[in-house]
Amino acid sequence: MDDREREQALLTALTTEHFVLQTSRSATVTESVGRATVFLSLLSAALIGLGFVASNAPLIRPYLGAVLPTLVITGLLTFLRLVQNMVENELDLARIQRIRAYYHRRLAGEHDFFADAVQGEGIMRATWAAVGNAPRRAQLLLTTAAMVGAVNALLLGLAVTLLAGLAALSSGSAIGVGTVLTLLAFAAQIAYINRASISQPG
Repeated sequence: MDDREREQALLTALTTEHFVLQTSRSATVTESVGRATVFLSLLSAALIGLGFVASNAPLIRPYLGAVLPTLVITGLLTFLRLVQNMVENELDLARIQRIRAYYHRRLAGEHDFFADAVQGEGIMRATWAAVGNAPRRAQLLLTTAAMVGAVNALLLGLAVTLLAGLAALSSGSAIGVGTVLTLLAFAAQIAYINRASISQPG
């Protein structure tokens, strides 16, 4: 195989890989939306159920005792998978940008096609720019994983507030303890997202 044939074979392989990576990105986004929808639907159903039992005081405690752990566990599992999907999406997009950079260097000539893939700031900044985002950690707060993490934190805070109330703490103390735990739980989940992200924004 001469150099021309090798380059043509490489271009064919890269084109196929580009398509596969874009399909993979679409699949991760679809799965993320589906998982978040299932979790939020479960949460909505739980709140509707709470409305039905709210008028019957003896049923409220056992209902919350069964539903809150279920929601917390489901939420944490959903959160972990959403973070995995986020990382998979970042990896796919970074690989696509490398392929687009090759297209630009080898094929674009004097044209500016795919020029965004060869920005001087590096591949990860080009990756963030490809989806219209600035490379900042704050952008990770806008992910689906962060949204589910916020709901998880609120559920944990609610559970602790209720437990503190059952432990004969005053309402103010119970709310204070729950609020602190909510903030700590949310911060922990955001820290986990930051560590998992391969984008390393500034």
